[in-house]
Amino acid sequence: MTVLKDTQQLLDKLKNAYKKNDLATGKTVLGQIKIKLIQLPAVPPNSDFSSPTAQQELLLARDVYEHAVLLALKSQSEAALESSFTQLKTFYADTRSVLPAAPQQWMFAGLNLLRLLVANRIAEFHTELELIPAEGMTVPHVASAVQLEQWLMEGAYNKVLAAGKSLPPECSFAVEQLSATVRDEIASCAEASYPSLKLADAQVLMMLASRKETEEYAKQHGWAIEGDVVHFNKAAAADATAEQHMRLINHALLYAKELERIV
Repeated sequence: MTVLKDTQQLLDKLKNAYKKNDLATGKTVLGQIKIKLIQLPAVPPNSDFSSPTAQQELLLARDVYEHAVLLALKSQSEAALESSFTQLKTFYADTRSVLPAAPQQWMFAGLNLLRLLVANRIAEFHTELELIPAEGMTVPHVASAVQLEQWLMEGAYNKVLAAGKSLPPECSFAVEQLSATVRDEIASCAEASYPSLKLADAQVLMMLASRKETEEYAKQHGWAIEGDVVHFNKAAAADATAEQHMRLINHALLYAKELERIV
C-alpha cells in the first residue's frame, strides 16, 4: 500500500508539472513513477490481477501512461512519443478484462493518428485507423486526423493551414508541423510559378498573419522585397521546380509502396 500511495503522490506532482509547463520536472517525476510502477503486482508486465488492489493500481498506471503521452507531446520528442504511445496501447489491450474502457482512449488514438500523419507514416496511419470502432470515429481528435489526411491527399493545403483554430488544443503539435510543411510547399510552387508577387498577395497565399511575418518569411527564403513587391530568386525558382518534381515522384513512389503494404 505504501508503494501505491507514493506512486499516487508522484502522479499528482506530474500532473502539476504538466499544468505549469514545467517539462524538466515532469520528465524527472515520470522516471521516478515508472520505477514505482514496476513494484506494483497488477501493473504489466507483472499483471497479477488477483492483487486486492489490482483495479486501483491499474487505474493509476493508466493515468500515468496517458500523462506520459501528453508530456511527450508538449516536449515535442518523437522518441518519447513513440515509446509512450506503445506503452499506452499495450496497457489498454492488456487490462480490458479488469478495467472499464478508458474515457479518453479514442482521444489518444486520434493523437496517435496525427503523429503518424505528421511523420508521413501513411501505412501505419491506415492500420491504426482500421482498429478504431465506429464510436471512436466521432471523437474530434480522430475525425480531425482523418480530415487532415484527406485534405493532404487532395492537395487542399489552404484548408490544412486554416484548420488550426477549429482543432482540439491537444492537436496543436501536429497542426504546427503540418502547417510549416504545407507553407513551404506553397512557397516552392510560388517560386516556380511567378517572378514576383505583391507583398499583400504573398501574405494571403502563404496565409501569414501580418506584413512583418511575411517579410520575415521572405528573408528566410532569400526573396528580395522592394516596396510592396516580393521578387523570387530565379535560380532558386529553377531549383525549386526540380526539387518539386523529385518530391512529387518520391511521394508517388512512397504512396504506391504504402498502398501495396496495406493491401
